[in-house]
Amino acid sequence: MDETQKDHLKSYGIAYWVLSHSEEVDWLLNYRGGSFMTRYNKATEDECKIRGISYEVIADAKVTAILSEVTDPSANMDMVKLEKAPKMAVYSPKSKLPWDDAVTLVLKYAEIPYDVVYDEEVIHGDLLKYDWLHLHHEDFTGQYSKFYGAYRMMPWYVEDVKSQEATARKLGFKKVSQMKLAVAQHIHDFCEGGGFLFAMCSGTDTFDIALSAAGTDICENMFDGDAADYQAQSKLDFSQTFAFQNFTLDMNPMSHSFSNIDVTPGRQVERSRDFFTLFDFSAKWDVVPSMLTQNHDKVIKGFMGLTTAFNKSLLKPSVTVMGEMKTQNEARYIHGEYGKGQWTFYGGHDPEDYQHAVGDPPTDLKLHPNSPGYRLILNNVLFPAAKKKKQKT
Repeated sequence: MDETQKDHLKSYGIAYWVLSHSEEVDWLLNYRGGSFMTRYNKATEDECKIRGISYEVIADAKVTAILSEVTDPSANMDMVKLEKAPKMAVYSPKSKLPWDDAVTLVLKYAEIPYDVVYDEEVIHGDLLKYDWLHLHHEDFTGQYSKFYGAYRMMPWYVEDVKSQEATARKLGFKKVSQMKLAVAQHIHDFCEGGGFLFAMCSGTDTFDIALSAAGTDICENMFDGDAADYQAQSKLDFSQTFAFQNFTLDMNPMSHSFSNIDVTPGRQVERSRDFFTLFDFSAKWDVVPSMLTQNHDKVIKGFMGLTTAFNKSLLKPSVTVMGEMKTQNEARYIHGEYGKGQWTFYGGHDPEDYQHAVGDPPTDLKLHPNSPGYRLILNNVLFPAAKKKKQKT
């Protein structure tokens, strides 16, 4: 999985394929970019050829030598055993909206199967079927991604509002914001009970905002038919959030911003200088963040979104920052534990489309098979397959 790999993204797909055929995979952390090793099987070799993935067939003596190198106490490497293909779900609307989601794009490209769930399935308890959940570009505050100012007359926006309101009524809610809060709380419980949660773009900060504002109206009348609570800011409960605290809401309905968690509104970074750096973690001591940052490149091209990056000063102390732009005091890639589960938030919309706009065509990943930014997503996909190891203290 170093620079010699022809298709890094599909390599994760073959690892998942091996797991789904009841075989184990060894993930060699920090060995040649975070490589995968599995018992030789002609079917696996044939599948690698079909998918255009670079691979090596090695003798038992070479395997022993690699494992000896990786487990050497002086080397910042380790071996993690992947045991079972996780059951995947993507929280995404069934209707077509004029933007694509990086996670579904890369899952399809890597040929990793997933189910699509949305509000009805979540409310009805279907998350219990899954190990891993991704939150599609979403607004859990019930403000329709705050697209009102720019897109309220667009047919897709009108139809989305109509569809969301109909679903809310069907499920017994008076407002879409109440339905989205209930969904967020079910997802909260999914993670607390041991699930793995991955979110990008506005699926990150709006999730925490909704949880903090439970029982408080933060939506103006164009979103839910009545005025927001003018004391909403003082009523936020940060004990309910996963990642963020002490943030200030942006309650202007014409603004695209939800709060000061996201740094986009005041961000002044030239595209040519927009990069973030992954942290180097100890593979033997900090196994989880090491898995989530495996890559052939430690400097990742920046990319924007409705939520681009997180204000580091608003992170809870327990949050692990895995990727940051230090000069801007912004975190791009963060992780934490909640209850028995774990979550990862990744800022931005599409790692290979710097400023993806509403209506832009989807990224063709055939043109980016070795994308370091997309690899971070796929690290999270395989993460739940890892055999649980006790963290060293």
